[in-house]
Amino acid sequence: MSEQSIDLRETVRERYAAAAVKVTEGGTACCGPQPVEVDENFGSTLYAADERDALPAEAVAASLGCGNPTAVAELREGERVLDLGSGGGIDVLLSARRVGPTGKAYGVDMTDEMLALALANAEKAGAANVEFLKGTIEAIPLPANTIDVVISNCVINLSVDKPAVFAESFRVLKPGGRMGVSDVVADDTLTPEQRAERGDYVGCIAGALSFAEYRKGLETAGFTDVEIIPTHPVADGMHSAIVRAVKPAGEIEAAGPSATAACCGVDACCTPDEQATDSSTTVAEAKAASGCGCQG
Repeated sequence: MSEQSIDLRETVRERYAAAAVKVTEGGTACCGPQPVEVDENFGSTLYAADERDALPAEAVAASLGCGNPTAVAELREGERVLDLGSGGGIDVLLSARRVGPTGKAYGVDMTDEMLALALANAEKAGAANVEFLKGTIEAIPLPANTIDVVISNCVINLSVDKPAVFAESFRVLKPGGRMGVSDVVADDTLTPEQRAERGDYVGCIAGALSFAEYRKGLETAGFTDVEIIPTHPVADGMHSAIVRAVKPAGEIEAAGPSATAACCGVDACCTPDEQATDSSTTVAEAKAASGCGCQG
């Protein structure tokens, strides 16, 4: 990774860490947490009132996305869902409600402060079928072929290595699994320089792909049935969009290095059948000893 990419990733991390701290500190006020400041194209107002009301106020306040991926992913009872860049946990908690007790919702985030906030929100919500993992969306700490649906809310545009995000999403999905995300997408006529003129990287604008680039990236990773539907403008020539794609039913991905490294010492990691490879230790002990990102 280049020095510029490392700097961009750290800038993104710092911005979202500060947002989590603001929400957490706001939780001590008499009137509850104040929402993180975003314009009308982003944030919790993009969720239905009944969805917001069913969640902890801190999860709603920390919402920074540009859509509602849980509404477009058509989640079903019993499915396993992964949210890329899960933040304060709003989409994970909504997903957990949709898939029910026989399903499970995972969130992956690189920011300690957001992970701490998400865990606290899950506890307040009484959500037993959720798990938050520390990691990057370019190297997802889950085994291959274990997820039914990948969702994300205006986070992929923040990645400094989008081909890796698409490849990792494809890897963790089961054959026949699907991707349903909200993201910012640029008109094909806009150059990267023109996108940067319309907003900064951490504001979800400068790093956005064009419609053609997004489609090509997903298809290169192996996805089919790609559709990208703009929903509302977020800047001149920039749109919040629903992105859907499918992993072909006959496609089996081998477990990659990230899955092996993340769950060393545990067989069938992060699945209902997980067990420690050393019978003298527990799953939790094996994960802790290996530094596994999947600590639940």
